[in-house]
Amino acid sequence: MTQPASIFSVYDASATTGVGRGNREDLVDMVYDISPTETPIFSALPRSEATAVLHEWTRDALATAAANEQIEGDDATVTAAQVKTRLNNRCAISSKTPGVTMTQMAVKKTGMQDEMAYQVAKSMKELKRDIEVMITANTAKVAGNDTTPRKSAGLPTWLSTNVNAAGADPTGDGSDTATNGTQRAFQESFLQEVSQECYDSGGEPTLLVLGTFNRRAASGFAGNLNRNMDASSKKIINSIAVYEDDFNVLKVVPDRFCLSRNALLLDTEQAKLAWLRPIEVQPLAKTGDSIRKLVIGEWTLEVCEPRAHGIVRDLTTS
Repeated sequence: MTQPASIFSVYDASATTGVGRGNREDLVDMVYDISPTETPIFSALPRSEATAVLHEWTRDALATAAANEQIEGDDATVTAAQVKTRLNNRCAISSKTPGVTMTQMAVKKTGMQDEMAYQVAKSMKELKRDIEVMITANTAKVAGNDTTPRKSAGLPTWLSTNVNAAGADPTGDGSDTATNGTQRAFQESFLQEVSQECYDSGGEPTLLVLGTFNRRAASGFAGNLNRNMDASSKKIINSIAVYEDDFNVLKVVPDRFCLSRNALLLDTEQAKLAWLRPIEVQPLAKTGDSIRKLVIGEWTLEVCEPRAHGIVRDLTTS
């Protein structure tokens, strides 16, 4: 069969698309975006307030437990006090600056009415992801100056106890970084060792945060050899959501934005996000036919007691 002569078709309207010259486009009124926004550590840590760009806190410890027998009737001797220590971290400024032309604000758009509101919402999600990256980074604190931004020390720089690693440990006060060592496959014995050390130190970690590759490795630990099958739904369960050993019960969570060569054991009662300026949106002055807004926050990581947490470092990631 052939098309009759002079019949007007969609191809005559606009090449092969059928759009234009009288035909409307078929455009779904939705913007699709599957970019991940889960930030397990950012979301799990409680908030505190910072009042200066150098945020400080004090930690103390009880004397080592020991046998304690005294002579009857003996004079009392003053017990030597444990010396408190002061820790600190630097507040970092994190920001995004969306800008939109007035023409883009005026035209009819797909999946939204207000382009600037859409860009601001995206910026807030992006800031959360950025902060998650910085929390878990092996980055030392930086005081900064007029040409250098301040940096908040990431979690790995605070952990010099309760560590299983191939490389050298940091000092443990956020001032320097851990030294990377030869990467090794994640083993259950590594996790059990660090969990025990956390317990011996007095910590009670509740989160085990892993990159995606080592999240899969954890599901293969010997403690999870029994696989479950839900016959009614024909579903095999081959994952662990909670890892319980002799000392701690850990919720196992994957983190797309963590340093994937590390496994972090976090006591969420002993770390906080301290905000000097919570994230806010500030309008910027117009300088032409466009509008700009500043999405900005100033924060630091407060590792209340580093000995409450643990880390397995130098893990393979593929």
